[in-house]
Amino acid sequence: MNYDLIVIGGGPAGYVGAIRAAQLGKKVACVENDRAGGTCLNWGCIPTKALLKNAELYHTITHRAEEFGLKIGSVEYDWSKVIGRSRGVSDKLNKGIEFLFKKNKIDYLRGTASIPAAGKVEVTAAEGKTETHEAANILIATGAKTRDMPGFPFNGTTVIGSKEAMTMATQPKSIIVIGAGAIGIEFAYFFNAYGTKVTVVEMLPDILPVEDTEVSKTLEKSLTKAGIRILTNTKVTGTSEDGKGVKITVEGAANETLEADVCLVAIGVKPVLPGGIEIKLTDRGWLQTDDRYQTSVKGIYGAGDIIGPPWLAHVASYEAVQAVEGMFTKHKPKKVGVFPGCTYCHPQVASIGLTERAAKEKGLKFKVGKFPYVASGKALAAAEPEGFVKILYGEPHGEIIGAHIIGSESTEMIAEIGLAMNLEATWDEIEATIHAHPTLSEMIKEATEVAKGHPIHV
Repeated sequence: MNYDLIVIGGGPAGYVGAIRAAQLGKKVACVENDRAGGTCLNWGCIPTKALLKNAELYHTITHRAEEFGLKIGSVEYDWSKVIGRSRGVSDKLNKGIEFLFKKNKIDYLRGTASIPAAGKVEVTAAEGKTETHEAANILIATGAKTRDMPGFPFNGTTVIGSKEAMTMATQPKSIIVIGAGAIGIEFAYFFNAYGTKVTVVEMLPDILPVEDTEVSKTLEKSLTKAGIRILTNTKVTGTSEDGKGVKITVEGAANETLEADVCLVAIGVKPVLPGGIEIKLTDRGWLQTDDRYQTSVKGIYGAGDIIGPPWLAHVASYEAVQAVEGMFTKHKPKKVGVFPGCTYCHPQVASIGLTERAAKEKGLKFKVGKFPYVASGKALAAAEPEGFVKILYGEPHGEIIGAHIIGSESTEMIAEIGLAMNLEATWDEIEATIHAHPTLSEMIKEATEVAKGHPIHV
């Protein structure tokens, strides 16, 4: 077959890019060797949020029922149904992506793709049959996969990655999480909520190292109070497993050998590159692209995790749309600038723009507006007083240079800041915007008043 565009990969970059090209009237095919929706929909963003909602609900019932005036007897859970609900959500959305392919007349090709030459894509089906298709343009959106530790390979039982963590047939009594980024912290929260003994090991000084330091410290206190042992400034110096459990030797904040049923390795990701033609890579092995998302080979583009950080589904979708519109319209593609990042433990964490330490390193002059959840009527009414809203405003004009929220529904609240930054709004516009009362989002206005020096409610 001859296509205007063949997309390799059916994740948040791949399927979104394919649909946008089809909307522009192009003949499109999308190649996927696993399930439509990619890692995000099937093994990442979506199913983990289902698991985390389960964990939050269970924790509320078992630890906070009396606070809400509820008298509840013995509470039990069915681990298989907890996992099953998560998988069911992914299955439903997976079928939704396949429906969208049909709706937009996109050929959905199942198999593993390689690029033997510019303009050609070879697809090998699971049973071994191979077909070669031609395309004027090729978009590589093959993404990334969990990176293992040298000398400590995944075995699917005692040494696992995030994919295995969300499909475990039985709940482990103890687990060691290596890496305290968003993935590691979310799973630490999930397993701890059900009573698993959790230890988190992080070589850097703070958990969620990319977040604002004050946010990281606040979350660490909260998770520690919940019973999670957190070892920051700690390196792994030895690993072993015997089929029944693991032993992890660490040095730093603690110098000991940790033992657990399972070790979850969450130290990052590595690229999944298609075979075939040689394409220039970055020094870290990611696909190198120019300002139009084109690789070193004319007509071959890249978008999403495969072109490097940040490894976020919403960034991947944005990049794919920019790349496709650049291919087929007069639109000048934009590279990712400001984007939100979210962690869905409890309390939630959301941020956008510069952290306070980054702003100081850049020598920027700014003011900080900070408003605590405990001073919010809606937060108190919802029994969620933990956390704060923190906004960084540049001087003298009051432009937003960063925002950091830790607390209930922060991952929803961050969207307002993203829109404001995209519109280049200043603290004057934020303060002049009437926010509904009582809501959590009015804390954004309150934090702005703090930054301007005339707070009302603190």
